[in-house]
Amino acid sequence: MAMGTLPGGRGHAARGGGIRRRGRSQPMAEINVTPFVDVMLVLLIIFMVAAPLLTVGVPLNLPQSTAEALPPPDEAPLTVSIDAAGTVYLQEQAVADDAALAARLAAIAETRPSDQVFLRADRTLDYGRVMAVMGQLSAAGLRNISLVSDQQVGPPG
Repeated sequence: MAMGTLPGGRGHAARGGGIRRRGRSQPMAEINVTPFVDVMLVLLIIFMVAAPLLTVGVPLNLPQSTAEALPPPDEAPLTVSIDAAGTVYLQEQAVADDAALAARLAAIAETRPSDQVFLRADRTLDYGRVMAVMGQLSAAGLRNISLVSDQQVGPPG
């Protein structure tokens, strides 16, 4: 028996044993929701954490703070303290009046390379008195003013 081709000239492929051409794959018509849900949950958590931080409020117990202490400066810090009676102290020395305070602050600002000042004020003190001293500090050129507070030990309350 001789080998031959089938009529029609198609040979072996006509019997179904040849290479089949597969059709092109169809695009997916459904949305994969899992990554979408994952992204939305992450965004929800981010907004839930960030939302309380965006509220603006004034704490009523201002002298207490849970903030970490500042690192020690390169030079001895200039500390201005105001006691409950309104007396102003530069470091540990009491200043007689506002004119003397302005003169001493101007002399300190000329000789001091840093303008960092730590302002300590009694919690029962009038806010206007603290602002007046801050104004004198600013007028003398000491504009980097840090308000000092006590570290809060327990839960707020």
